Amino acid sequence: MKAIVYERTGDPSVLQVVERPVPQPGPGELLVRIAVSGVNPTDWKSRRQGPLPAGWQTPGQDGAGVVEAVGEGVDQELIGERVWVWEAAWQRPWGTAAEYTVVPVRQAVRLGDASFELGACLGIPFLTAHRCLTAGEYLPECLRPGALSDHAVLVQGGAGAVGNAAIQLAAWADACVIATVSSAEKAQLAAAAGASAVVNYREQDVVEEVRKIAPDGVHAIVEVSPARNAATDVRLLRPGGVVCAYADDGGDEVTLPIRPLMAPNARWQFVLVYTMPKAAKAQAVVDVAAAAAQGGIRVGEEAGLPLHSYPLSATAAAHQAVEDSVVGKVLLSAHDQGP
Repeated sequence: MKAIVYERTGDPSVLQVVERPVPQPGPGELLVRIAVSGVNPTDWKSRRQGPLPAGWQTPGQDGAGVVEAVGEGVDQELIGERVWVWEAAWQRPWGTAAEYTVVPVRQAVRLGDASFELGACLGIPFLTAHRCLTAGEYLPECLRPGALSDHAVLVQGGAGAVGNAAIQLAAWADACVIATVSSAEKAQLAAAAGASAVVNYREQDVVEEVRKIAPDGVHAIVEVSPARNAATDVRLLRPGGVVCAYADDGGDEVTLPIRPLMAPNARWQFVLVYTMPKAAKAQAVVDVAAAAAQGGIRVGEEAGLPLHSYPLSATAAAHQAVEDSVVGKVLLSAHDQGP
């Protein structure tokens, strides 16, 4: 099979197309023939920083394809199932930037009739967004239609991949979703994703505009840039509200005022999908799969998530696009397996 491998850390030039034997699934594992692989910021950050416990790494946490073989202890009926894959390369060398990958059975989720493109988008961004929408004291533990019907959610950076996922999931759960963006073009994307209102933070006062819609403040803030937005976030939380920070765009340290956060019993929650509590992650997988099955998750520009597709041989260019903060989702086509 063809696979993308790097044997040392560095810029995209370390990524090589190689021929490797198709891996065999061990006990509790599946072999998945990958149709589409999703590229995330984690991929290029890991490529630059390592580690390389096996001496080599195939990148790619997310993907979608068809189960071709199963290991000992795995139901044979799964063979032929269309699935989406999450965390394929987390502490494992076999990522999704290849024609085949092996994953533990729990990390391959039935995709049903949804497209492989959609499946390849579901892992890191949507599981992260789910955690951000369920980690607060007054937030539900699971998401479903109606779960956030009396909640106001602010998504800072609504045109990013996690921002788009948060908007879509919150809208599916019937929240009032407010998104911030930096341009008119990104405002269109956030609205297409399902935001009830969009604020251009370069041209409008975020606090003033959000308070018009949510006078008592918001229950949750999905935060991409806590260092830049902390002062704004503090002014927008309602009693018991939570800021869920999943990235460090714009600075790696944040300063918070104690008394203004103490009085409303506010919470700051930091989110990393790989190390989030196992029960929370398992619930996220269930809920994201349900949202996808019910049509609550869409991809493409009409859903606020433009797709940028590359062949497997152009993985270096795909990584560079993500590293350059392209708007939308970057995908790799590993096999031509239809929709």
